[in-house]
Amino acid sequence: MKKQSNLSRLLQIAGNHKYLTRASWVLSAVSALIALVPYYYIWLVMKEVLETAPAFSRARNLPHNGWMAVLFAVIAVLVYIAGLMCSHLGAFRIATNLRIQAMEHIVKLPLGLAERIGSGKLRKIVNESSAATETYLAHQLPDRAGAIATPCGLLVLLFVFDWRLGLLSLAPVLLGFLIMMTMTGSRMQQKMKEYQNALDDMSNEAVEYVRGIPVVKTFGQTIFSFKKFKGSIDRYKTWVIAYTKELRTPMMLYTAAINGVFAFLIAGGLLLTQKGVTPEFLLNLIFYIIITPIISVALTKIMFQSENAMIVDDALQRIGSVLNLDPLKETDHPQHPENGSVELQNVSFSYDGEKDVLKGVSLSIPAGRTVALVGPSGGGKTTLANLISRFFDPQSGVVKIGGVDVRSIPKEELMDTVAFVFQNSRLIKASILENVRMGKPDATREEILAALQNAQCDDIIEKLPNGVDTVIGTKGVYLSGGEQQRIAIARVMLKNAPVLILDEATAFADPDNETRVQAALSNLSRGKTVIMIAHRLSTVVGVDKIYVVKDGQIAESGSSRELLAQGGLFSRMWQNYQTSVRWKVAKEVQ
Repeated sequence: MKKQSNLSRLLQIAGNHKYLTRASWVLSAVSALIALVPYYYIWLVMKEVLETAPAFSRARNLPHNGWMAVLFAVIAVLVYIAGLMCSHLGAFRIATNLRIQAMEHIVKLPLGLAERIGSGKLRKIVNESSAATETYLAHQLPDRAGAIATPCGLLVLLFVFDWRLGLLSLAPVLLGFLIMMTMTGSRMQQKMKEYQNALDDMSNEAVEYVRGIPVVKTFGQTIFSFKKFKGSIDRYKTWVIAYTKELRTPMMLYTAAINGVFAFLIAGGLLLTQKGVTPEFLLNLIFYIIITPIISVALTKIMFQSENAMIVDDALQRIGSVLNLDPLKETDHPQHPENGSVELQNVSFSYDGEKDVLKGVSLSIPAGRTVALVGPSGGGKTTLANLISRFFDPQSGVVKIGGVDVRSIPKEELMDTVAFVFQNSRLIKASILENVRMGKPDATREEILAALQNAQCDDIIEKLPNGVDTVIGTKGVYLSGGEQQRIAIARVMLKNAPVLILDEATAFADPDNETRVQAALSNLSRGKTVIMIAHRLSTVVGVDKIYVVKDGQIAESGSSRELLAQGGLFSRMWQNYQTSVRWKVAKEVQ
């Protein structure tokens, strides 16, 4: 089966606007041909000047020919503008459709998969890749049509007046074209892909670095905090310098060749006028010197069009890499959970298909109970929580909520059943009211205010200039990490889901905010199935059951008293935690 070209794919996305795109090519080509007509009138002006010199008063047609040259130049510009209007309308539609298509697919992907790819990388793929197609369609393709039409018209002009000078004018074109071929092809396509990869890497690391600033502040990191970000910049710098040096010589030769047409014409003129200079030859030589710069302009356009074609090809591949990701499978026979119980049956999961992060995990949490997941970092606690909320689907085993496989619960209903509060909850640039309303879009103002009160947010609202209608992130209005966490808790309270997942919800709160966050979480947890992920073991001593997760398995389970009595992993973790709590900074005695 023949592979569909990038242009065909883009025109297919354009819908009815593809006719505007095609019309832009015709108009651009017509504009390029009309733009050559003024040169003919310029030739007539020069011819009349040479024939009447020095009695220029006999040159009766100079004004007419001059104004005709201006008229056709203006017509060429107007036709070109009409072509650009058509191309931009089509290009904007295609770019919009691409963004819509990509975003509609992204919202169907598992949330964990989108998180693993990185929001910075996804943003760049959706925004910049679609923008690359807009530039290509709005400017490059019409210019290509013009660049093809220009040489065709030039060939006529070059050989009509003096075929010998015409051949000399084409010599640097051939030379420049041969040099250009060395800078294009499959190898250049690979280089363009490496370039885009380096940009994606930088974009992603920049976003992750900015998001990690609270961690940097908390743990006092210095240069090491942006080691990965700096590494991505260094790799980009190394690649760009090497790439630039590699293309330096062929680019110099290409520029010299296409701009060296004057040298060819002058050398040819000297050879062809050894027996004397005729007025006719002088006229044609001057005309060729005037018109040949169009050749270099046309060649340069063709060169950049080939580069942009590679950019578009890479952009479509990147958007395709997102569109080819498998979305969450929707069941044809939806079922509805009976309550807020959670059960995992022999669940195994791997992110890369090689190393299992979870290995045959089974646990059961009755509705209305509070359990905690603790254990060493990297043991699989957050992965367990991600599977319960269906951020991912396990490779084997079953995850159930309310006695129903989560894969059989409609996506919207599952999102209404499970709520989560992360350690780095994010708010959007909108009012406090709208941020909380995201938990329940049809909530009334009174319901939102009640949720904010239950989430201990009264002190936040009081200090804001417009109360709950204050827009976060504008005019210096910013919230601390603990304050953002309480707003996020209010949003979850408004949602009122029966299953609640708390992933280090108080990790970065200061002491005052932590007290308020704990009070808000206490209000939020009433009557719900709560799954807590915590490193501060003091926050889990009162839960109904603790699961100690290590190396992707449940190492121990029971109440805090039972686990301490066992003297196992939890007991050792508790002793280490108590030791760290008692640490004090000793004051140096002078």
